[in-house]
This record gives sequence, structure tokens and C-alpha cells, in this order.
Amino acid sequence: MPKNPDAERNNPCLAEQDLVHKCLNRNNYDHSACELYVTNYTNCKDFWYKIRRERRAKGIYPYLPDLEDRARIKAEHMKSKPTNN
Repeated sequence: MPKNPDAERNNPCLAEQDLVHKCLNRNNYDHSACELYVTNYTNCKDFWYKIRRERRAKGIYPYLPDLEDRARIKAEHMKSKPTNN
């Protein structure tokens, strides 16, 4: 089945979602075997929800950044994130 060409544009966590589905298929839908993938997908969704909320509050449109800008936004966020030493 061909993928929707707009799927990645509308879902910044498409790769993580696909990994969850592949893991579940490989492990006969044993969710405990795929916890790491599910956690990664959840973290991704939480991150982009936060970015959308911040952009909406600042009046920046589109609320979800363009594909070309996402890597830069993630990198900037990782630089500004405090380390737990």
C-alpha cells in the first residue's frame, strides 16, 4: 500500500510510529516487547505538541514547522536543554 505523500508533513513522528507498528507485528502484538519504541514515539509526539503550542502562542504559522526546519528546531531544543549532571 503506497504511503500518503503528506503523511510525513502532517505527522513529524511518522518514522517512530512505523517502528512501533513493525515491532508489534514482529512480536505478535506483545506491547511489553516494544516499550522502548512506544516510549520514543510518545516522547516525539509530546515534543512536537509542545512546539506547535509554542508557535501558536507566538502567532507563528504554520504551527507545525515545515519539513526542512524540523531538524534545526530539534537541534536547537537539544542545545538549550539542561543536562542532569
